[in-house]
Amino acid sequence: MALTIEDCKTEYMTNPLGIEAAKPRLFWKLRSEERSVRQMAYQVLVASSIERLAADDGDRWDSGKTESSESIQVEYGGSPLEAEAECFWKVRVWDNYGRVSEWSEPALWTIGLLHRAAYRGKWIGRKHDEGAAGRQPSPHLRKPFTLGGKVRRAMAYATALGLFELYVNGQRVGDYFAPGFTDYNVRSQVQAYDITPLLHEGDNAFGAIIGEGWYAGTVGFLGDKVYGERPFFMMQAYVEYEDGTKQSITTDHTWKVSKGPILYSDFIMGEAYDARLEMTGWSEAGFDDNQWEEPDVRPGYNGMLVASNEPPIKVMKTIRPIRMERTPSGSYIFDMGQNMVGWTELRVSGERGTTVTISHAEMLSPDGSLYLENLRIAVQQEHYTLKGEGLERYEPHFTFHGFRYVELIGYPGEPDLDTIVGKVVYSDTPETGHLETSNAMINQLFSNITWGQRGNFLSVPTDCPQRDERLGWTGDAQIFARTASYNMDVARFFNKFMWDMIDCQQPSGAFTDVAPDAGWIRYKNWSTRLNWYAPDNAGWGDAGVIIPWTLYLMYGDVRILETHYEAMSRWVDYLHATTEELVRPNYANYGDWLSIDADTPNEVLATAYFAYSTKVLGLIAGVLGKEEDVRRLEQLFQGIAAAFRLAFVTEEGRIHGETQTVYVLALQFGLLTDELRLKAVDHLTADIASRGNRLTTGFLGVGYLLPALSDNGRLDVAYQLLTQEAFPSWMYSIKHGATTIWERWDGWTEENGFQTPQMNSFNHYSLGSVGEWMFRYMAGIEADKGAPAFRHAIIRPQPGGGLNYVKSHFSSLYGKIEVDWQIDKSGEFQLNVIIPANTTATLYIPGTVKAIDGAAIHTLEDAITSTELLPASPSGSEDIKVIKAIGSQTVLEIGSGSYRFASQVKD
Repeated sequence: MALTIEDCKTEYMTNPLGIEAAKPRLFWKLRSEERSVRQMAYQVLVASSIERLAADDGDRWDSGKTESSESIQVEYGGSPLEAEAECFWKVRVWDNYGRVSEWSEPALWTIGLLHRAAYRGKWIGRKHDEGAAGRQPSPHLRKPFTLGGKVRRAMAYATALGLFELYVNGQRVGDYFAPGFTDYNVRSQVQAYDITPLLHEGDNAFGAIIGEGWYAGTVGFLGDKVYGERPFFMMQAYVEYEDGTKQSITTDHTWKVSKGPILYSDFIMGEAYDARLEMTGWSEAGFDDNQWEEPDVRPGYNGMLVASNEPPIKVMKTIRPIRMERTPSGSYIFDMGQNMVGWTELRVSGERGTTVTISHAEMLSPDGSLYLENLRIAVQQEHYTLKGEGLERYEPHFTFHGFRYVELIGYPGEPDLDTIVGKVVYSDTPETGHLETSNAMINQLFSNITWGQRGNFLSVPTDCPQRDERLGWTGDAQIFARTASYNMDVARFFNKFMWDMIDCQQPSGAFTDVAPDAGWIRYKNWSTRLNWYAPDNAGWGDAGVIIPWTLYLMYGDVRILETHYEAMSRWVDYLHATTEELVRPNYANYGDWLSIDADTPNEVLATAYFAYSTKVLGLIAGVLGKEEDVRRLEQLFQGIAAAFRLAFVTEEGRIHGETQTVYVLALQFGLLTDELRLKAVDHLTADIASRGNRLTTGFLGVGYLLPALSDNGRLDVAYQLLTQEAFPSWMYSIKHGATTIWERWDGWTEENGFQTPQMNSFNHYSLGSVGEWMFRYMAGIEADKGAPAFRHAIIRPQPGGGLNYVKSHFSSLYGKIEVDWQIDKSGEFQLNVIIPANTTATLYIPGTVKAIDGAAIHTLEDAITSTELLPASPSGSEDIKVIKAIGSQTVLEIGSGSYRFASQVKD
């Protein structure tokens, strides 16, 4: 049967442009319907042209037949790559049955400009012009130019201090909110575009619209103009003709600038757009720009210019409303049926000068109006003024909202369900995981978790998408990182976020609460409203160690560990230096944020996380071969654990504070002796039972709660908490119509209605970190840190909670892992598993195996010796290499392929 290569990627991307990695990493997947297929060798060819590649001429790199099983994270090993190099590549492999595959389809990457000196463009903008609502109109920029021959290749490199939309001959290029949110004092990302198809011989034109964005616009509650007074744009394009000559076009004083129909556009304050001011053809050749101004040219920029290191922000889905009602005031409220993030596309016809307001909210007030109180100063509105020329369509430019409900105010005529369309916008992180169970509410919980991720993964992992905040809180990110990695491909997303954390790491070594900083440190130190002066916060700064380790586990990313090892070490050294006899102080302001009826002592939490960061850094040191650091960090960890027990744990196993979180962290971080661990489990479960099988954990405790119970023999209690419907619980919000994860357990209750509007988001992913447990324990798809990225998977489904079935899959870098199980009333457990080629798995099956692939077995030895059970591989000898029984489980080592098992879990 065929062995094929597919899904070739470079630096996690398909055909990326303008990257700057000196040794890009290559990825491919093997596909085979046979079992136990492994790669034994590969050959990679990288060529400077598609023609050379087709002729098997790897003039940049020919790896030759390389004896290796690696098919991910394979470093380019060819000649040094110059700026703007084109690299076309393909790969073929040899498998363990001696077969060689066909060559893969060609793939591509290009190199960016690499050096600061290569950037010749000037930063151009428009002089300050305060318009409506105290905001600046969005400047429009244009540049006509002439090309004197046929174009072979043309690339544009663009960035902004702010945001930009790029146009070539009237056609928009690229995605949304480029170049993304960074600490502009340190770096700005450069976007690379292949514009060859958009150019032609003769007259052409560039156009750009720039927005204030995170640079000069409102950033959460930190105010506006955090980094600068107004936005600027910089671009340079290189055109190579068929005859080999080149031409460049760069931003400079010869461009023209004008204000246009966007009166203002701000992330937090919304947008106003006057269609009467539209300038038809403004980004095309031949447009009369005599009335336009010369641009304001900024002298320079001190930050780094780096190739974009994040997935682009795109419209990933569209949603149509499910119902509409007319309000007593004459407006119309639409229910999108799903709390979402993005904006509304409006379709409208009416008289010139008519203004329609589009307002957005997550919830409705008891009287049926939009619930706006929790937005604080944010204004989730667009104001669109019609030009009066038939059917008009409108979408905003440099803003987004968090909403389920949309109100049209001032709409001319009678709208219907086709009047608006919801555009779901987030960073392009393709979905990789899925879960379905026999319990409809658990299915809704999984949906809520994934929608919360969609709504908050927008350039950075934001804490909420609706109110005046939307900041990259590090504590939220670290507790959710593993869940996020199951749900979607977040490798590049979190790689970029790590650079955001590095850019604002303090001289002391402390990682910050928010990244990019955007003025947060200054704000919290000088705020008269808050008393959050702590230089670090346990569980927040620890993201600087936990997130890289998560990317290693899920993607095998050693480079992120190598790149940031020094920064991670500085964090642990900082924690060590701020202890007294290895116990950390109690100044951490946030604690177990938004716990419910439980107050975890800060010093307990901070010491536990100090131990965990130390432990994880020791694991990282081991991966990197730093044996001396491994020994030092293990000794430090043991010292912290001993100090933790001495300071906080009694002989009866009671932990200071006696909250569920103190027990959970002590158990999960390995801080207790075996004897104390058993006692702590009893205290934890007793607390849960005393509360009617309900949780009290906040942001930091919740992600470890069910794993701690499951790992310590109380899977039953974990399932009780998962399926609990009474307040507080995950299911309580679902019973009351939630379609995303709420910020607070008590965001709304039957007794009290809405919680304080000052902090009450209904789309906030942190408490959704239970998704990790659902994949790792309920479905049973687990990574092996000894063979990361699921090179060797651990498949260990753990049924419970009254579930009759679970269907799940996860697309790893090697391919899709599928685990489907069901259990009937007689106690027969059926398990279907698919393991991708070039990987293996350890499979834990509950009970005693009765059949494999539909064939009954009487003893375990039958399955080892019977070739009739193993018809799918050429040799029939490697599919099930080892079988053994451990307690009430059957444990198997299996190769790739599709398998069916049946076992008896109860009489």
